[in-house]
Amino acid sequence: MAGQAQDRPVLARKAEAGRPDPGAPLMTAERAISQALSRAAGELFDLPLAVSAIRERRMTLSDLPELLEELSLLALIEGPQETLGLLALPPATLATLIEVQMTGRVGRAVAPPRRPTRVDAAMAAEFVDAVLEGIEDGLEGMEEQVWAGGYRYASHLDDPRPLGLLLEDLGYRVWQIDLVLGPAPGRPAGLLWAVPAQGHFRRQPVRPTAGAPAAPAPESDAAEAADWARRMEGTVMGTQAVLEAVLHRVTLPLATVMTFGPGTCIPLPEDALERLSLEGAGRRRLAPARLGQHRGFRALRISSDEDEAALPQAAKPLKMKTAPPFEPGPSPFAAAPAPGTAAAGMGALGLAMDWDGDAGEAPAKPAARRSSSA
Repeated sequence: MAGQAQDRPVLARKAEAGRPDPGAPLMTAERAISQALSRAAGELFDLPLAVSAIRERRMTLSDLPELLEELSLLALIEGPQETLGLLALPPATLATLIEVQMTGRVGRAVAPPRRPTRVDAAMAAEFVDAVLEGIEDGLEGMEEQVWAGGYRYASHLDDPRPLGLLLEDLGYRVWQIDLVLGPAPGRPAGLLWAVPAQGHFRRQPVRPTAGAPAAPAPESDAAEAADWARRMEGTVMGTQAVLEAVLHRVTLPLATVMTFGPGTCIPLPEDALERLSLEGAGRRRLAPARLGQHRGFRALRISSDEDEAALPQAAKPLKMKTAPPFEPGPSPFAAAPAPGTAAAGMGALGLAMDWDGDAGEAPAKPAARRSSSA
């Protein structure tokens, strides 16, 4: 009996060791996301990060682009069974992450928004992976880990239009998070995280301990990853891109444009053929170019500002000269109609009216005809 009494405290301590601390706050998806963001920013960049608001919504793929802030870095994240999600870093968030990595601190003013580059994506990829891994670990043993776990950075986009081709058309869990970055008072920022509503994550039974070398991936997994990368590249690179070679742009009054007809000449600068602009969607200038020939066909030679500066003095294009301005002419619709034209036209319709428009008011409307039955 004495031995049993001594064993009871030991057994009780072992049983209580596996129970959650009753004083600890209950873990939720919101709490896991907030902790993962703060831990990733602090451990990677020594950057204070506070979550001021977090909201979850259920949305379809067609509604997702409406929530994306313009010029955001769109990080494609890959999850279990080749599912894809999205983690968007708005310009203020991305600029702060780049700034703290380059200078080691957060400045007073945020940099002006610009289109994200591959370098920006590479510098933000570690933060994205750390956040996703932190969310996965924070939801260990919970049902939410099924849809939240297993995602890592895969690629990036600087334009939301290809999302409809890359992501599956299904329901998504969309998390909109308001952040405050840097020391007080902090810099307002944000983040958007979207994953399929129905997940497929399953934790592996054996998990490597901290500090242990990671086991090499099986050959089948490596082959699947390589195949997915090839298909992803084929999908992205197969997207149609429309380019325009702009010779020159002229701004004219509408009255002048209305006088255009066959044989109208539009003056151009003398060096217009050597100062073409290759432009993409939205008139975005991609590169300067020059017009020439190649094997008997008209061709466009792409150049750069450095190439133009390196040309010999004799080979440089002519000095830019502004085209002479147009003189607005009379509108063809302002000409007076030929005598009798309007009356003849109205008469042909049975609506001829004996009325001089310069004499005064219009005649009274004739009474409506009534048909009488015999």
